Amino acid sequence: MGHNAITVSIERTVDPARLSEATVWIQAGINLANKYPGFLGSGWVRSGSSETSWHMLYRFADAQTLDAWENSPERRWWLGTGSEFAQETRTERRTGIEGWFDTPIDATEAIQPVIVPPRWKQATSIWLGFFPLNLAFTLIATYLIPGWNEWDVWLRVLVSTLVLTPIMAYWGLPTVTRWLRPWLQKPPRRR
Repeated sequence: MGHNAITVSIERTVDPARLSEATVWIQAGINLANKYPGFLGSGWVRSGSSETSWHMLYRFADAQTLDAWENSPERRWWLGTGSEFAQETRTERRTGIEGWFDTPIDATEAIQPVIVPPRWKQATSIWLGFFPLNLAFTLIATYLIPGWNEWDVWLRVLVSTLVLTPIMAYWGLPTVTRWLRPWLQKPPRRR
């Protein structure tokens, strides 16, 4: 099984204004791939803290299991969710263990590990962005939309999520993650 293993090396250019989103996005892709039969592991690095090139490696047991992942609806969905801020620039397939050790970047550049915040920090960040937006929208809607409080709850939730989701995605979350970046990227304490 090991001698047929395939390592895929992908280089992506990431929008520097959306680094926190990209970090969460990459981890989500790894989590999805991890559920597929034949997945043997993955890793990713940035060329440097000010670079926009990210390098990812993932490995599958053989061509069949790799093809199942690469042609899966989950992977297509995942790629679509990152298409606005991450563009694939180069892909290579390698067989054998050497794929993990071939450096995909210039060896003179420092490799910076990317710290993925724990889920509780991600949830806190989302809440810190969503709460004030939701509160402001609710107050504005209550005073500006006649009969707002008499609308059915499902209709109020529908309207508020239709308005707030794009605001949160394009402004709220990027702003909050930029403000909280030092805290989000702080390595966990060793016990």
